[in-house]
Amino acid sequence: MAFLIRAFDSCRAAQPSVLIDLVNGTSMIWNPPLLRLKALPSVTAGLIGALRLIAALSLPQAVQAREFVAMWASYPAGTIIIKQSERMLYFTTGEGTAVRYPIAIGKAGKAWQGQTSVKGKFVAPAWVAPVEVLHDHPQLSHLIPGGSSRNPMGAAAITLNLSEVAIHGTTARMRKSVGTAASYGCIRMYNEDIMDLYRRVDIGTPVVAIP
Repeated sequence: MAFLIRAFDSCRAAQPSVLIDLVNGTSMIWNPPLLRLKALPSVTAGLIGALRLIAALSLPQAVQAREFVAMWASYPAGTIIIKQSERMLYFTTGEGTAVRYPIAIGKAGKAWQGQTSVKGKFVAPAWVAPVEVLHDHPQLSHLIPGGSSRNPMGAAAITLNLSEVAIHGTTARMRKSVGTAASYGCIRMYNEDIMDLYRRVDIGTPVVAIP
């Protein structure tokens, strides 16, 4: 069994990819000129962490923030609604109900509104620091491998058909930011919740962000 980890650039899936074989424990970089030799140790170092993270998240979660609620507006089943004023994400399940998750939204000037759709789904993705983030936080690593406890993508990422925006997990240190306006435009969730949402959505799932 194998899975694909893609590096992220401002929450977008970048071209460099790492194919990791869970059976043989080997990894292979696709398009290595972009990552160059510097990425190889990072990928190797992150392999064990990524596998541990995936194994842990395959087990039932004892703690979760999501809940099933009556839907307050009419949306087709299988729609993601980001309600910014509530700091909540809803995934409609039909018959007037939805799964509700607490989220962190973009900070002042970074939040977005409108309609889009799911572009990609990635488990334990690597993260490449965007230029804007590095400018504000120059101490950050340029590349953080998937599975690292420092990776802001967390357990999984759901990329959107918007520039530099994804719905993703978080680190233990940033869990407290869920429920606030704290990101650079991405939607941040608890790791247990992003994995639950990850299993529910497909490529093309509609996404709506409203005030």
